[in-house]
Amino acid sequence: MLDDARSGAEGLFDSDEIEVPISALEHWSYCPRQCALIHVEQTFEENIFTVKGRLAHERIDAADTEIARGVRVLRGVPLWSERLGLRGKADVVEMRPEGPYPVEYKVGYRQGRHADLQLCAQALCLEEMLGVTVPGGAVFYHAPRRRYEVSIDGTLRSETFSAIANVRGILRSQRLPPAPNDSRCPECSLINACLPVVVAARARLRGLQGSLIVPYDPPQEESFETDASHA
Repeated sequence: MLDDARSGAEGLFDSDEIEVPISALEHWSYCPRQCALIHVEQTFEENIFTVKGRLAHERIDAADTEIARGVRVLRGVPLWSERLGLRGKADVVEMRPEGPYPVEYKVGYRQGRHADLQLCAQALCLEEMLGVTVPGGAVFYHAPRRRYEVSIDGTLRSETFSAIANVRGILRSQRLPPAPNDSRCPECSLINACLPVVVAARARLRGLQGSLIVPYDPPQEESFETDASHA
């Protein structure tokens, strides 16, 4: 299984290319523009959701009661993959008898597979670092206070390889993707930096730009000949 995962990622990373932060994969999955604002523009603003997330991570030690007794638990584990060009860290890695088991902590409720890509990237790093297969992990959601078990299968691995390539493309181009201007935007902490309503309304934006930039056309003065003819 480990050999299959390696062959599936062959050619993804060149040593001269840009490394991808593991956290950027979830950002890209949720919204490519948000990913670029954070990882290209270095923009970050706090709102109630980011504050809750930060506080939740500070309480990781007491948050999850599903860790089995007798299992060694590592917290804030640095992770990397030279093969894939990844860097980041895992909130928790449980060193189970069957192998390492990464656990990612998230505030709120589960919404889609965004966090699964981040978890899969952590598993891929652990596989390379430790030379083992990581078949599964979990995402712990603080709102319902429960784990969601995630299978690190071929489908998720392929989605993660694709996400890595897409994030690397954003970092390489240094360009912001279009603003979605949809239901994701109101609760995003970067809404004031993104300005989705304005940016998404391209025709209106072009009109505003046109009204702001008006070429100066000085009034024409009467020529001497015209003045003389009226004398």
